[in-house]
Amino acid sequence: MTPLSKASLIDQAAATIAHALDDRKPRVAIVLGSGLGRLTERVESPLHMPYGPLPGFYPPSVVGHAGELVSGTLGGVEVLLQSGRFHMYEGFSAQDAALPVRCFAELGITTLIVTNAAGGIRRSFKPGTLMVLSDHINFTGRNPLEGHVLPHETRFPDMSVAYDRDLRAKAHAVAAAQGVTLEEGVYAGLLGPTYETPAEVRMLETMGADAVGMSTVVEVIAARARGMRCLGISLITNPAAGTFDGVLDHAEVMEVAAEAGERLAGIVEGVVNAG
Repeated sequence: MTPLSKASLIDQAAATIAHALDDRKPRVAIVLGSGLGRLTERVESPLHMPYGPLPGFYPPSVVGHAGELVSGTLGGVEVLLQSGRFHMYEGFSAQDAALPVRCFAELGITTLIVTNAAGGIRRSFKPGTLMVLSDHINFTGRNPLEGHVLPHETRFPDMSVAYDRDLRAKAHAVAAAQGVTLEEGVYAGLLGPTYETPAEVRMLETMGADAVGMSTVVEVIAARARGMRCLGISLITNPAAGTFDGVLDHAEVMEVAAEAGERLAGIVEGVVNAG
């Protein structure tokens, strides 16, 4: 896809979404990870936009991703939720995976909250642990900024504080007020779709990663190129390979996400409400 056609597709998708939104002006975009769609139940006056009519949006093939945008108010703030990612392991490019975020920026949204289901590398992490991202390591081998610079994007975005300090502080304050334990750590993004080997987990642990997953990093890179403030929260659904005696299974990931999703939803709503 040429730079012109990529930019045109983003413009077309953003225009289609804007038309559906009518007079709604979302301020915050929220990307929902695997099995974390419960947050949509908290949205007031919801407007559901299935991916089908949206240019460049593809129906998800992974269990736990609904495949729609949901507009409405959350904590008294107008938001736009993305329920369903385009994972690169499904055959999509980094540009495909980052297209929704770029559309959100075109709509004037300046704050991005990304959530994900992740494996716990830090030995103290148990299934159901929530971790706010302090940083990430991009091991996907992909970058959505490859090629010509798209309109309104920075060629060399500063990633020294990819995850906004103020938003992280608000997340911790909200969690404390709700009596929820919120950890903080580094997320490693890998391509997938295989779970990591024990040797790979040991490598990631040595490099300073606390959790590992198959999403998030390219979205945040694209968001930072547009100057968006980012907050990331991982739900640890399972211990990473080699840190426990057992077999990893996506069904168990969904089960833990369903159980802990309400706590994560409460923190996200609280952060949005805090401004």
